[in-house]
Amino acid sequence: MTRRLMLLDTASLYFRAYFGVPDSVRAPDGTPVNAVRGLLDFIARLVADHSPDDLVACMDADWRPQWRVDLIPSYKAHRVAEEVPGGSDVEEVPDTLSPQVPVIEAVLDALGIARVGVAGYEADDVIGTLTGLAPGPVDIVTGDRDLFQLVDDARGVRVLYPVKGVGALDLVDEAWLRARYGVGGPGYVDLALLRGDPSDGLPGVPGIGEKTAAKLLDAYGDLAGIMAAAHDPASKVTPAQRKRLQEAAQYVAVAPKVVRVASDVPLPEFTPELPREPRRPEELAALAERWGLGGSLQRLLSVLGPERAG
Repeated sequence: MTRRLMLLDTASLYFRAYFGVPDSVRAPDGTPVNAVRGLLDFIARLVADHSPDDLVACMDADWRPQWRVDLIPSYKAHRVAEEVPGGSDVEEVPDTLSPQVPVIEAVLDALGIARVGVAGYEADDVIGTLTGLAPGPVDIVTGDRDLFQLVDDARGVRVLYPVKGVGALDLVDEAWLRARYGVGGPGYVDLALLRGDPSDGLPGVPGIGEKTAAKLLDAYGDLAGIMAAAHDPASKVTPAQRKRLQEAAQYVAVAPKVVRVASDVPLPEFTPELPREPRRPEELAALAERWGLGGSLQRLLSVLGPERAG
C-alpha cells in the first residue's frame, strides 16, 4: 500500500504558532509556551485532517548556510542578530520564542515524531531531499513560498500553505500555481529569483516584478531562455528589460543554486512512521507537567492513538 508522507517546515510552523497564540498561554512557572502548545495543536489538526502514514518534523540545523551566503552575501543578512566567525550566525528571534525551541524538540522526541536537521542545510533542503526520495504522495506543510518549487502533480507532491492557523489551508498544486503565478513547480524557482524576495535578502532583477517575470517565462520558457533573449538583438525583450537583465547577469548566474532547495542532503537514519503511542511516555509526562502542555498534548495523543485508521 502506498504511504502518504507529511513533511513539516517546523520553524515556519512554530513561528506561526508563536504569533498566532497569545503569550498568556504559559507554563506553571509563568514561562510562555504559546509556540509549543500552538505547534502541538497544529500537528494534531494536520494529522486529523490529512491522515499521513509518515511524518517528519524538518529542522533548520543551519538557517543561513555559508554556501548560500558565499554566492549571495545579502542572503538573510537582515535577520542576523549576531555574527559568528567560522560558525553559524545567530538568527534574530523573539526573546520569548528562543527558549521554547528546545522544549518543542524534547516533546517531539519523547512522542517519537521523527525530527531531522542536517548541519549546513536548512529545513527546506531536508524537505527537498525527502520529497525526491519519497515513493508515494507527499504533503509539505509550510508558510514559506520557496517550497512551491517542489509541487509536482505527477508524483502527488503538494504544499499545504496555511492561510489562518492550519485549519484554513491552500492546497497548492500545479493548477493553483498556474492560476496564481502563471508557472508550474519547476518554474517557480526562476520566477522567485527574477522577482526577488526581501524576506530572504534576495535582490531579484531590478524592475522585473512578479507579473513581468511570469510574462517573460511564458514567452521564453525558462531563465536560460530569457537570458538568451536578453542578449539577442532580434528578440522582443524591451530595451529596458534587456538592460536590466544584462546588468543582473552575475546575480542570475548564481541565484538558482541559492533559491533551489538541495536534493542531495546526507540524511541520518530515522523512522518516519507516525507513532501510535509515545516513544518515551514517562519523559513525555514529565515534560507535560513541567511545561503545562495540557489539552494541546492530549489532543495530539488522541489523534495519534491506536484507533487511528490503518
